[in-house]
Amino acid sequence: MISEEEAVVSGLTAEERTAVETFYKAFEGRPELLNEAVTEDWQDIPLAPGQQPGREGMKPLIEGFKAAFPDTKVKLHEIIGAGGRVAVRATISGTHLGDWFGVAATGKSFEMPIHEFHHIADGMLTHTWHLEDWLGWLFQVGAWPAGKQEAA
Repeated sequence: MISEEEAVVSGLTAEERTAVETFYKAFEGRPELLNEAVTEDWQDIPLAPGQQPGREGMKPLIEGFKAAFPDTKVKLHEIIGAGGRVAVRATISGTHLGDWFGVAATGKSFEMPIHEFHHIADGMLTHTWHLEDWLGWLFQVGAWPAGKQEAA
């Protein structure tokens, strides 16, 4: 489940809210849920290194994320919609149990803020612009400053 607490939601239809919530559930290790939340030609901006475009291009990334962080949880804090646009403030958390971004598993837990803006049409996300605090993640798992992990 996304969260024990309800997110503050405004300006969305029930259909749009379902699409947004389903999108984030996919990141908890269920990439097939993208089929219900984003268009086939959905644009993820920016693409991750090696990520292919569209809905199918995100699925391997989610599978890799789930392998590195098997207990991934997404907590939605706020969802604001207006005129085919949606802003989301959330956190993603988990335990680093597999390689990610070239960082070997540390066994450390993390919680990272994420801020995203989506375009939505006919109850499906068509575009997503995202910003995650990956530098903060590196600090939390002990991989920054560079070389710190090897010295431990």
